[in-house]
Parts: sequence; structure tokens; C-alpha cells
Amino acid sequence: MRAIYVIALNTLRENLRDKILYNLILFAVVLIGLSVLLADLTIMEHHRMIKDMGLAAINLVGLIISIFVGIGLVNREIERRTVYTIMARPISRTAFILGKYCGLVLTLLINFIVMLGIFMATLGLYGVPIAWTLFQAVQLMFVEMLLITAMALLFSTFSSSTLSAIITLALYVIGHLIGDLKGLTQNSQAVGLKNVVSALSYLCPNLEVLNIKGQAAMGVAVTASYGALASLYGLSYAAAAITLACMIFQRRDF
Repeated sequence: MRAIYVIALNTLRENLRDKILYNLILFAVVLIGLSVLLADLTIMEHHRMIKDMGLAAINLVGLIISIFVGIGLVNREIERRTVYTIMARPISRTAFILGKYCGLVLTLLINFIVMLGIFMATLGLYGVPIAWTLFQAVQLMFVEMLLITAMALLFSTFSSSTLSAIITLALYVIGHLIGDLKGLTQNSQAVGLKNVVSALSYLCPNLEVLNIKGQAAMGVAVTASYGALASLYGLSYAAAAITLACMIFQRRDF
């Protein structure tokens, strides 16, 4: 446990020293500010526009951090050859993977807290009612990013950074479209296509389960039981991905 703690803390420090994280936070501030500008220029309901754009900004920044920082957690250590020094110490490879993952989770948590604070301040500044459903949406977004981070880390254990990013991004898109794809192919005569979509529905997590941004923007709350089950669903997939990543990294030769 101590090894995991030390690696996680060092990973957090490295990520916080990385300028891309501060640029992403600035990007979130700009997007949330843009949401206010767009709300003033559109005929749509101002409050809904601000909430919708703010949540989208938080989601986008979280996705960028999860994918592009997540895929570098292992590959960066291999490219710098620091992994050989770490492996020479009495640290298991499982502890190394778990420590790296926990470090990025802490980084994500800090960024989400900062972005949520900015978002709440923006809503308060423009007199937008702050409903509990907004916090539910952000919490499920965070669970989704934990899942995306786990998948990015999994692919980085056996492939290059570029390929890991492409696969993770593809699974993110498929995860949000899998429900629509199943509906479109339900009455299709192409048996092969239906089988492919069916296989994807079992292998890929249905990320739309974790997406309640639309409801939050309209002020429609979801039940606590739904939030708990959706969180459990996402965390289960994340745990499976991390377990598989540990197994693959354990067998990798250096």
C-alpha cells in the first residue's frame, strides 16, 4: 500500500507540474465564459444555455486529461527508461500500475473541483438557480472519466501512445452511440452488422448511462438509486480495465 501511495503522490506532482493541465483549466474557464456570452446572444433560455455549455466544458476538459495524460502514464516511463529503475526496486508491477492510476485520479479530482467551483461561481454571478442535479451530472461525469482513464491506461500497457489515444477515443464515441447503433440495426437485414454491433454492446461500456447533462441543464433530477447504480456500473468497468492492465503489464518484458 505504501508503494502505491508513493507512486500516486509522485504522479500527482508530475501532473500538476505539467503545463497542459493548467492550460486545460484555462480552457474550461474560457468555455464557461463563452457559455455566458452565447446565452446573452441567443433567444434560448439563458439559464439552460449557461448550464449546458458549462457542463460540456467540464466534460471536454476531463476527457482530454483522461485520454492524453492517461496514455502517457506508462509510456512516458518506458520512453524515459525510468521504468527500469522502478522495476529494480522492491515494487510490484501491480503496485506501479495502481499507483499511476491513483495519481491521475487525484489529478482529475483536483481539476474537477476547480472547474466545478468556477462553474458554480459563474451560475451564482448570473443568478442561475443551482439544483442538486448539476452535482449529480458532474459526479457521473467524474465516474465516466475514471473509466476512460482506466481504458487509456490499459491500452498504454501494450501499444504506442498514438494507437492508445485512437482506440480510447473510438471506444468513448462508441460507448455514447452504442444504444443508437443497436436501434438502427435492430431491423437491419445485414446479419454481420447486427452481430458486430451486438458484440460491441457487450464489450464496450454504455457511457450514455453516465450522461445526464441534458437532464441537469433542464433541471430534471434523477433518483439517488439511479446515480448509485450508474456509478457502480462505471466503476465496475474501470476496475475490470485496471485489473486487465495489471495482468498485461505483469507479463511484459523490459
